[in-house]
Amino acid sequence: MSAAAKPRPVLPKTAKVAPKRTLTFDPEFDLLLACCTTEPSGDHIQQLLSSQIDWNRWLSLLDHHRVIPQVYRALAGLCRSMPDDTFIALQSSYQENARKALWFTGELVRLVGHLESLGIKTLIYKGPALAKILYGEVTQRQFCDLDILVRPVDVPRARVALLDLGYKSQIELTLRQERDYIDSGYEYAFRNRDNQNLLELQWKILPRFYSVDFDATTFFDRAGEIHLGGSALATLRPSDLMLVLCVHAAKHMWCELSLLCDIAQLASSPRLNWNTIHSQARRLGIERVLLLNLLLANLLLGARLPFSIQQMCRQTTTITTLANEIQLIIARNQHYDAESIPYFRFMIRLRERPQDRARLLARLIFTPSLREWSTIRLPEPLSPLYRLVRLSRLARRLASPS
Repeated sequence: MSAAAKPRPVLPKTAKVAPKRTLTFDPEFDLLLACCTTEPSGDHIQQLLSSQIDWNRWLSLLDHHRVIPQVYRALAGLCRSMPDDTFIALQSSYQENARKALWFTGELVRLVGHLESLGIKTLIYKGPALAKILYGEVTQRQFCDLDILVRPVDVPRARVALLDLGYKSQIELTLRQERDYIDSGYEYAFRNRDNQNLLELQWKILPRFYSVDFDATTFFDRAGEIHLGGSALATLRPSDLMLVLCVHAAKHMWCELSLLCDIAQLASSPRLNWNTIHSQARRLGIERVLLLNLLLANLLLGARLPFSIQQMCRQTTTITTLANEIQLIIARNQHYDAESIPYFRFMIRLRERPQDRARLLARLIFTPSLREWSTIRLPEPLSPLYRLVRLSRLARRLASPS
């Protein structure tokens, strides 16, 4: 192995430095950040509460960034410094979130139990599982659906099993189309009887075109265990979870502060093997994505990182430049259409290796997405033509004046 390919040594976790945020935001977003930091300061929060806060906008931000439990924990003892109606709204949202979290947990245990009884191995890594892993209680994190990871070979049986439980798939495919979709896609979304999107059955972490080729089989081989609702369920080990959370945040363009809250919280876990995380990121070509997420979690939320990791985060102007751009995207609630050209340009900028950028671009052009599979119904023998459908849709987007 060449010197350039060797994982860089990581110093002990005790070597840490404080974050140095250079950007300033509006009072409403600053208050959210102060409540969501890994070590909230009551004095700092009290100081922000005495500033000119647009409480309606603040409540809107709170809902958008899905950080109700974190903010409620930080402000429960400071309610007298807030308008009564604002705190009542916060408290009501917290209680509603707790009720939903408990219902989702019970439903997850039911679904996993049914799949496992059929011999279908499952992994859970978001939703109630992530709340329990990071915050100790399922009610202490905000989420709105469930994610269950299965092996690709088990997808057809798992889909049928969920249909038997009353869930409805958003897409109906023939057996041939399903085989092609399992190769190019990564999830089935399911609705309940009320037509709400409540469940995502996944067999990959990301769609193929992102060109981050996790080996999900190894996730099952080295899975950990978590207890929910009186049941022991398989889940990702912490080092795998860190990489998965980082690519998930990047995929969604850090649209919610909660994505970074989870990463900041996980970063404090003594069970993380930073050398393994970093070497895996380099192997997958997502070192920049990893370090960018860690830098953002450090700058915005005070995530406590090993000194050597912080040095890596600031080693290139590319990472610090991207971090500054993304901080503004988060603070301004900017939305990126995941089918837009600016979004794909940003995804390419996040990759450090030229071959990954080239693969991403090629797969982006020719890999059919759920949109192609669900909007155009080609006869089964013509399934390969979905690649041309994909190319045609992208060409129309490029030609659009918007």
